Amino acid sequence: MKRVFIRLQQLVDIEAGEVRAMLLAFSYFFSLLCSYYILRPMRDEMGIAGGVENLQWLFTGTFLAMLAMVPLFGWLTSCYKRSTFLPVVYVFFIISLLLFYLLFNSDLTVVWVARAFFIWVSVFNLFVVSVFWSFMADIFTNRQAQRLFGFIAAGGTAGAIFGPALTTILVKPLGAENLLLLSAFFLGWAILCISQLNRWRRLQEDIADDYDKASEKPLGGSFLSGIRLVLQSPYLLGIALLMLLFTTLATFLYFQQAQIIGDSFTDPDQRTAVFAAMDFAVNLLTLLIQLFLTGRLVRWLGVPWTLAMVPMLLCLGFVALAFSPVLAVLVVVQVIRRAGNYAIMRPSREMLYVVLGREEKYKAKNFIDTAVYRGGDAVSAWVYTGLRSLGLGLSGIAWIAVPLAALWALLGYRLGQEQKRLAMMPQADRKGGN
Repeated sequence: MKRVFIRLQQLVDIEAGEVRAMLLAFSYFFSLLCSYYILRPMRDEMGIAGGVENLQWLFTGTFLAMLAMVPLFGWLTSCYKRSTFLPVVYVFFIISLLLFYLLFNSDLTVVWVARAFFIWVSVFNLFVVSVFWSFMADIFTNRQAQRLFGFIAAGGTAGAIFGPALTTILVKPLGAENLLLLSAFFLGWAILCISQLNRWRRLQEDIADDYDKASEKPLGGSFLSGIRLVLQSPYLLGIALLMLLFTTLATFLYFQQAQIIGDSFTDPDQRTAVFAAMDFAVNLLTLLIQLFLTGRLVRWLGVPWTLAMVPMLLCLGFVALAFSPVLAVLVVVQVIRRAGNYAIMRPSREMLYVVLGREEKYKAKNFIDTAVYRGGDAVSAWVYTGLRSLGLGLSGIAWIAVPLAALWALLGYRLGQEQKRLAMMPQADRKGGN
């Protein structure tokens, strides 16, 4: 164990009492992203097979599904303690996977099952990851988050590399529908990690001021408290706007990606191979950054500049696409954007919640990460479709994205400054970030 601790210290600034929790969180996130990335290539191919011109309908359906999930999650967190409602979320998605397994092996119309699967995977991805980071923000302090979140995020990236590898190796001998069972297995492993992390949290002998002794009680409040908390807090509204800008630009790039790759390749297998290659490049680059740079960047630059870094790079990327909207440029920009989001933007964005109360960490955060995120997806999908119908090409839309990326960078910097201010305040005065 001592040797493992020494090796870990070479990668991350960790203290002896944190090793077990950090490795459990790493394993937890690994299993989640492995489960998702087994499903992702199937989802992306189904989106193109249904017609690029119909993507905005799938995004709208995803948003509506998210709206239905938010009050259900709010009710769970209001009525049940953390050690109960967290496993329930993952059990729900395991049951859903098993239902899709049965549907794919039935005689139902394939196109409708495929569309439902596209929407479900899009909901699944955001929801399980949002719940994961809420849990992390709840059990780790602000100081621990700045030191450990980069390494913990690397667990997800490792899973995101392992998942596509498993899919590539097993899809032919097992068949795509049977991979749903493998995805469900990894979600079951996540539930075991939750149990062990809750046990670690309870066994802490010296509880710091940042910890809430009532952490195992239900959150209380109404099932719509998350929406109210966001509307009442300038800080949370700022995070919601940050999420809207992020998802708008991500959606613009996703549609450009679908258009350019759809025009470049007519064979579905070729398109799937391109998506898989991009996923591999993104996840490998992300893993390297998370293991060796993320924690150091937060320490060197601070949360404000770390939050502003990726959107500033994306500004340059959209300028490049405006001048040359071709496959090679698109792949480079998309790989850098996604790797930057997973390795730098996501961990630093989650640090914004560590300084808040438990109700904000679960209810408000879940509303922002799911309904606001997918709402931004749906609106920006229709905006993109409208811009195309007005005659704007890929270059023109890229120029529109440039100032939005600049605004995203500015907002990220300001929110990082506010996070530093809240971190220095007593816990009782932080609620809502007002």
